[in-house]
Amino acid sequence: MAARYPVIACVGAGRMGRGIAHAFAYAGHEVRLIDGKPRDSQAQQRLAGESKAEIRGTLAQIAEIGGFDAKAIDGIMARITLHPFDDMQQALKGVRYIFEAVPETEEAKRAAFATIDRAAETYAIVASTTSTFLSTQLSALSGRPKLFLNAHWLNPAFIVPLIELSPTPETDRAVVEEFKALLTSIGKVPVECSASPGYIVPRIQALAMNEAARLVEEGVASVEDIDKAVKYGFGFRFAILGLLEFIDWGGGDILYYASRNMSDAMNDKRFEAPKIVHDNMTGGRNGLRDGKGFYDYAGTDVGAYRRERLAAFLHALKEAGLARPPAGEG
Repeated sequence: MAARYPVIACVGAGRMGRGIAHAFAYAGHEVRLIDGKPRDSQAQQRLAGESKAEIRGTLAQIAEIGGFDAKAIDGIMARITLHPFDDMQQALKGVRYIFEAVPETEEAKRAAFATIDRAAETYAIVASTTSTFLSTQLSALSGRPKLFLNAHWLNPAFIVPLIELSPTPETDRAVVEEFKALLTSIGKVPVECSASPGYIVPRIQALAMNEAARLVEEGVASVEDIDKAVKYGFGFRFAILGLLEFIDWGGGDILYYASRNMSDAMNDKRFEAPKIVHDNMTGGRNGLRDGKGFYDYAGTDVGAYRRERLAAFLHALKEAGLARPPAGEG
């Protein structure tokens, strides 16, 4: 019978490796955090001390603000062991799941994957955590393309639930599903995307962050008011409704015409709607009111769906301390 909490290894003991160790150890796994490069004993001891101190520190902060009972910290930390680069073969013995979290240079990746491939079990699944390279670029370096994929964590890794998985055409489909199950078991939310620059979140957020900076540059609003607008408008809505879900909620045709007007007003094609929005509109797939948009609402109780989403908005409003009773009450 497989262990309830399989051992996790992470090659690279920097910020991402420590975040991964935190997340898995918190969930009950033994984690072997392995230095990604050779060091002398003094430097290795210093790295080990810094790594454990940072992980313990973040655990203490979360406990302090009510995340969990601080009495659990020692038990969590006991599940994390630090290993020097030269002990990688022993540290990877019997390990099924290995994360690579070395610096984002081709030289570092190539060296790490070569060492992992020599030291790891033949059945080990290797997941890069790269935010720079594509899984298709790194797969050949791994020496085990059927057992390789990218798992892009968002910082802080121990808090943010989302993990973007990018398999390659060679990745065994069963490996992808197994890895999703592993991540789900520790409270993460895995999504899958093809090997494309920017994945999902970085691609969307790059546009949003650059546009916010342009608003400042153009003197449209103050830094404080732009961020307030994002927190209480943009972010508030899209924490409840996904971007594509929101298009369906309001209507794809509304987005199309609003985008066209914005593009004309700004004299900038970057605001134009993509072809898929136009095609959905002309095909009568505008969202909820048509019963189909980016999502298919056939068989959906639209009234119940709207009530559920509105209830989520109300809950978020209360959590933000902004809910108010009707005038004359209280």
